[in-house]
Formats: sequence, C-alpha cells, structure tokens
Amino acid sequence: MSDKGIYTAVSGAIAQEKRLDTIANNIANVNTPAFKRDEQVFKEYLTAYEKAGDVIEVPRVPASIESFYALNGGDKSFVDAQGTTTSFRQGSLKTTHKPLDFAIEGQGLFEVETPNGVQYTRNGSFMIDSQRKLVTKEGFPVLLQAATPDQEPSTRHIRLDGNNVSVGESGNIIVDGQPVGNLSVVKVNNVDSLRKAGNSRFALKDIYGEAPTPAQGFKLHQGFLENSNVNIIREMTDMIMATRVFESTQKAIQAYDSMKDKVVNDLPRF
Repeated sequence: MSDKGIYTAVSGAIAQEKRLDTIANNIANVNTPAFKRDEQVFKEYLTAYEKAGDVIEVPRVPASIESFYALNGGDKSFVDAQGTTTSFRQGSLKTTHKPLDFAIEGQGLFEVETPNGVQYTRNGSFMIDSQRKLVTKEGFPVLLQAATPDQEPSTRHIRLDGNNVSVGESGNIIVDGQPVGNLSVVKVNNVDSLRKAGNSRFALKDIYGEAPTPAQGFKLHQGFLENSNVNIIREMTDMIMATRVFESTQKAIQAYDSMKDKVVNDLPRF
C-alpha cells in the first residue's frame, strides 16, 4: 500500500500546528504596545506542477492505478508552509499622559540604534537614560532624522537636557523652548522586506537593497501609545478552527495507519 496519503495528512497536521503556534503568539501579545499580528501562509504543493516534463515517471503498466498517478506526476501532494506574514494595520491609540510616550497615526516607524544596526518600531514607549538620551525600554537610543542619507546613527542620538519636553505632530522636538531636531519617522516601501527582531522591533531583510525614506502624512501623538492590532475574538475563532482541522488530520493519519496494518497483516492470510 502506498504511503502517499499519510504524508499528505501529516503535512496538514504540521501546518496546523504551526498555525496554532502563530495564533498563540498573537494572543500572548494582545496587550503589547504596537504589536503587529502574524498569520501563517500555506500553499498546496503538487509535484504534477513542480516537476519538469522530462522527469515525470513513465508508467510501466498503463492500466494500473499506480501508473495513473505516475503518468500525471502527482505522486506527492501536501501542504507547504510558506512562513508568516505580518499585518501592519493601524492599532487603536490609548492615552497614557506620559510625555515620553509617542504614537504614530498613519504609516511610519521610529528608528532606533541597536547592537545589530538600525532597527524600526512603532512602539513609542521611551525613557531617558543616565546620559539624558532618549532610549527604548531596552536602552537602545532613539534617533533624530538624518541630515544626509549617510549620516552615522551614533551622531543622531537625542539628548533631552531639560525638563519640559514637547513633540509636535510632525516629530519636531522642543526642550525648554529650544528646538532639538525631529524624531526620525521613516517609511519602508515594501513591508515584506521587514522581519521581526523581537520586542516590537523590525529589521530589514538582507536581500532588501532600498533604504527607508522619511515618512510623509503621519501624525505623532505625545502622551499616547498604539495598541496591538490583535483582535482577540478573531484569534480565538481561528484557534478553534485550527484545532478542529488538526484533530481531523490526526484521525486521517490513524485511518491510513489502520488500513496499512490490515494490508500488511490481514490480506496475506487470504
């Protein structure tokens, strides 16, 4: 008996397990500021379409069922997990009344300097470190808008030597009545070029060659934070559906295993 069917069922179970992991991560971050939900992406892999014409098997016995599958090249059909995609849909804004909390309304990402290079975030929950620099909760410096495309990130740290910090809708920073510069809010034209780097930060994928550009048309809100864009009702519904599909694939695996056992152990007796 062919094992092709059980391979298909196992691949489906693996796919749903990955989907459940993704949904669980979304639910765990429902209260994380500016978290962007992920969704697992799948496709059906059919060797009839993937194989080159010169490698498709030629049937030895044209009348047999096995030869029919060989003739079509469809000897394998299974779920192929393509990875995850991130939704950058705007989250709702909540008031915190903290002067170092900032929320972006519209497209845009804050630039921060990390040990792994410049990364990007929409989580504007910032603080001041011992050197009076504006930093993230992890201590990474938040950056000013670059004067030139090649300006070094280390020269763009924001020092807030004062008590009264005001930031306008365009990102202009004023400390005790004196202008300091503009918070760097950038736009990445192709969001698929971003990968999650942890703690609501994103990094550019290595294959991405286009540099981010200053964002346009956004509004910056001081004393606000952006909520995650996770809809808990949708996630729970998706989790129930994925669990049911996973259970169905388990039953299919058990059925195939039972049929194979009968073919191996019972048929030879007749």
